[in-house]
Amino acid sequence: MKTFTYNDMHFSVEKAQGRWDISCRTADGKSAYVAAGLFADLPESEIEARARALVCSMFPVGIKIVGPDVAHANLIGDLKIVGPDVTHPNFIYWDKDSSSSPKQL
Repeated sequence: MKTFTYNDMHFSVEKAQGRWDISCRTADGKSAYVAAGLFADLPESEIEARARALVCSMFPVGIKIVGPDVAHANLIGDLKIVGPDVTHPNFIYWDKDSSSSPKQL
């Protein structure tokens, strides 16, 4: 049996009938099978790397925002992520006044 941790979940890879099963255990103690009957006829030295790659693709970590779209926010559970409003950028210039509104004299 091979074990590894990814994203606070503990995964184990066990051999069963010439194939490999991947199971996980979360931080709260729950366990589940991720995949079963994988990697037939592969050498044992490649199993952990293949299992880790499969787990990383099945359980992605992070948030990917494609393009700034202020009209349609991304919802992840109760979290609302709004991209930057690039139609009204507030650029910072290092060689002149960087405020977005010009100074009135």
